[in-house]
Amino acid sequence: MGEKPRNDRPGGRGGLQASPGAAPRRDSSASDGPPSNKIITANWGNDEVFSLDGYRADGGYEALRTALDMTSADLIDVVKASGLRGRGGAGFPTGVKWSFVPQGTGKPTYAVANFDESEPGTFSNRELIEREPHQFLEGLAIATYAIGSHDAYVYCRGEFLWPDMVLRQAIAEAYEAGIFGESVLGTGYEINVIQHRGAGAYICGEETALLSSLEGYRGQPRLRPPFPAVEGLFGCPTLINNVETLCNVPHIVRNGGEWFAKIGPEKSPGTKIFSVSGKVERPGNYELPMGSALRTLLEEHAGGVRDGKRLKAWTPGGSSTPMLTEEHLDVHLDFESIAAAGSLLGTGAIIVMDESDCIVEATRRLIAFYAHESCGKCTPCREGTWWGARVLERIEAGYGRPEDLPLLEDLGQNMLFRAFCALADGAVSPIQSSLKHFRDEYEAHIAERRCPFTGRGPGVVNETAEARAGDRGLTEVLG
Repeated sequence: MGEKPRNDRPGGRGGLQASPGAAPRRDSSASDGPPSNKIITANWGNDEVFSLDGYRADGGYEALRTALDMTSADLIDVVKASGLRGRGGAGFPTGVKWSFVPQGTGKPTYAVANFDESEPGTFSNRELIEREPHQFLEGLAIATYAIGSHDAYVYCRGEFLWPDMVLRQAIAEAYEAGIFGESVLGTGYEINVIQHRGAGAYICGEETALLSSLEGYRGQPRLRPPFPAVEGLFGCPTLINNVETLCNVPHIVRNGGEWFAKIGPEKSPGTKIFSVSGKVERPGNYELPMGSALRTLLEEHAGGVRDGKRLKAWTPGGSSTPMLTEEHLDVHLDFESIAAAGSLLGTGAIIVMDESDCIVEATRRLIAFYAHESCGKCTPCREGTWWGARVLERIEAGYGRPEDLPLLEDLGQNMLFRAFCALADGAVSPIQSSLKHFRDEYEAHIAERRCPFTGRGPGVVNETAEARAGDRGLTEVLG
């Protein structure tokens, strides 16, 4: 299990500094309320808030002090009033989720922070921790108190070496200052934080697989119900929230639920960090009010599509959400608007593809990722991702057949909503959406027996397909 932080470890207090190359400080304040665009990134560029002293000088941990003077029920009501929805992908109302955790059952309750962040295209949680770790820890402490828990676990992605070190130092600072431990801020309420670093499995971003990993088992999802709120970590009531969700909590407690609810659309209030990557001039994380248009995000913040090329396709919430096209450039970035457009907001990871990108190749690469990361527990996902990857390899390599397109559609129908967790659904999304919007590209690959974008085909050495064919050769896999 995770280890309680110690202050005498190498690189302890004062041993780490904020990440180099921080963005210039933005002139906005969380206390301004609307129309300020920045809440949880308002201090980005201010290296002082990286440390505990700097964070407290900016008002840090005062929201925790306020929360500790409230009852659990009143605190949950404040979060409910804010309308905050989970920023980890599902968008479930946070206050409602907190209220589902039963108290007084005779069992301990646990709070778990999901800092796995393995969704391709998503990198907001990492930067939140690297720039202002105590903002997250304050939100975690408030959530822990709200559900009557005394133990909070932080599940950190295995590849996050630097964020893991940053967070360990921040936790050690908080213990030394009496923010965590037997008497939080001198109130007599005990909160202990245990940090656990995973082994680098995408599936552990799924909350039940994360719990299995925390318990020392193989990271595989569990059948629900029972849900984690009732029977989670060690069979006890458990709350699971992601980093970005928890970072919003101190600001809501400080300014009130109504303040937060006035930002953005009524059903998707607040701001959201959008992680923009791919073919844009300025990739990065941008915090905007929910309901902002994609055009605003791309043109006014990310600098537009790179080299002045035309937008071809984009994902609203990482690789597991259906692709949208240039026709959706003016869609609003909130849960309802994205759903109406035929996709999901997910984690808010915008992956941009331009006119020079081959959609078939992009889809093949995405499915290869899901085939690699499938835990193998259930047949639809284990077999479906494997076969999907190979059919797409065949098409991209110039060996495609007309019957491959209905085969891919049938494959998707047999995977969707038929697995233990959403990994299979995420794998189906790029297949179905690419066939919906770019079927002509698939047909061109098959008719021309080559990739129209790269020229690769049977007459050209295709190292990618050859490597994936393995010792069985191209004839069996692609022919």
